[in-house]
Amino acid sequence: RDGKVIGRGYNQMEGAHDPSAHAEVRAIKDACSRLGTWRLSGCTLYVTLEPCLMCAALIRKSRIRKIVIGAIEPREGAFGSVVSINDLPPEGSHVESVWLYDEVSENLLKQFFKELRKT
Repeated sequence: RDGKVIGRGYNQMEGAHDPSAHAEVRAIKDACSRLGTWRLSGCTLYVTLEPCLMCAALIRKSRIRKIVIGAIEPREGAFGSVVSINDLPPEGSHVESVWLYDEVSENLLKQFFKELRKT
């Protein structure tokens, strides 16, 4: 918000044994805690991987209006690759998505998750 990072998060599903411990959830919780509100109007969320439907719903619910995405999630993506959160009700809660997709970011993510699952 206003050019400042107000929340950070990374995927902790495996380590926390928690299916909801996605990076987006962690970053939004961190931002809400720091700002003292659940409304993140005026904030932009930057993610390496297209969010799933659970995270997309949380992004919309927290009133984030813009997301910058590094790579598609071909199995669960909820910003257009599989489904679009913007096609679901309620109207008036559109989240603008900006795609920075390229093969480099996709390959980095594949390698990251491959290494993560080895441990």
